Amino acid sequence: MMTKLTAVITVMMPMLAACKPAATAPAHDIPSAMKQAAATLLQSKLLHAASIAVVYRGKEFILHQGELETGKANPPNDTTLYEIGSVSKTFAGLLLANAVLDGNAALDDPVQKYLVGDYPNLEWQGQPVRLRHLVTHTSTMPGMLPSQVNAILKDFTAHATPAKLNSAYANYGQQQFWQDLHTVRINGPLGKDYAYSSAGTELIAHTLEKIYGMRYEDLLTQFIARKAGMHDTRLRLAAKDAGRLAPGYHSDNPVVTTPMPQLPWGAAGNLKSTMPDMAKYLRLQLGADPAVVESHKPLLRFQDDFSIGYFWNIGNNRQLGTHYVHHGGVPRAQSYAYVVPKYQLGVFIITNQSGDATAGAMESALAPVFDTVESMERAK
Repeated sequence: MMTKLTAVITVMMPMLAACKPAATAPAHDIPSAMKQAAATLLQSKLLHAASIAVVYRGKEFILHQGELETGKANPPNDTTLYEIGSVSKTFAGLLLANAVLDGNAALDDPVQKYLVGDYPNLEWQGQPVRLRHLVTHTSTMPGMLPSQVNAILKDFTAHATPAKLNSAYANYGQQQFWQDLHTVRINGPLGKDYAYSSAGTELIAHTLEKIYGMRYEDLLTQFIARKAGMHDTRLRLAAKDAGRLAPGYHSDNPVVTTPMPQLPWGAAGNLKSTMPDMAKYLRLQLGADPAVVESHKPLLRFQDDFSIGYFWNIGNNRQLGTHYVHHGGVPRAQSYAYVVPKYQLGVFIITNQSGDATAGAMESALAPVFDTVESMERAK
């Protein structure tokens, strides 16, 4: 969700991933490497807890460390629901990839095909915004709708930011989104420049609703349950599950902050999930499901080591080879998901704090995991 911060992170991550050496020699096994990663991460004074899921060549490992609230000795566990932020976008990309394979949509479809009403503003020099542009963040759509949210996020670390976001979205639903969409201006060539857009992701969710004739929320829940056995991942929480949602901290504010506000469809950043379910998602992403394979296809190359698929950022470096990565961030949590086919490795890491330095801390902390896997592979 964090438009400016996330845009920078998601562009840079594929080029930076796994390039930092571990502070110590690689561990001898995955659990030890995970403990080392968590210990490194929680050295950051603002971080309270961390959870890590690793799938490596068919084996699954989950680690929880720290305390969700300072001084309460309440560590996260396998039932804790985390807000995974913009990693949610990869789920929308997977659903669109499935629709493309089914012949229900084409990447070059104009988005206008799926909209009710006329939006002549969604074009550039006579060329329409297409689904391809939305999933590669090259539509030049604004980062967020309503537009005032983009201004709020420019000062993301200000203590007032979560309250301002809550106010902006308090009565903001799909009807208001459609009204605001009429005011959008496409300001540059389509399919060329990377401009991270959560608003574009929300349009993909609407497109999927039109294709399948059902709510995005229901479509997603049924799809991931069928494909991956994920039954504890959802966009909205029932009252009975509210107590399982991880509390979290914004910036350097010592007071627990409010959850991420609900977006019109939620595809851009509203998913909540447990670590066992995220391990199942990693397994799915490492498998041969046709929709997964389609979603990993590079649709646009920005640099030699950075392409983008169906919302997945695709990096390439010596250590990991071609890999898929996405950052997630909400006002009180940040996460990373990695899929590394070279090693049949998937990693998901999350912490219940969100600030300017959180992403970098997670990136550095994961170095022991990647170094250990590389060492184990060489030893075979």
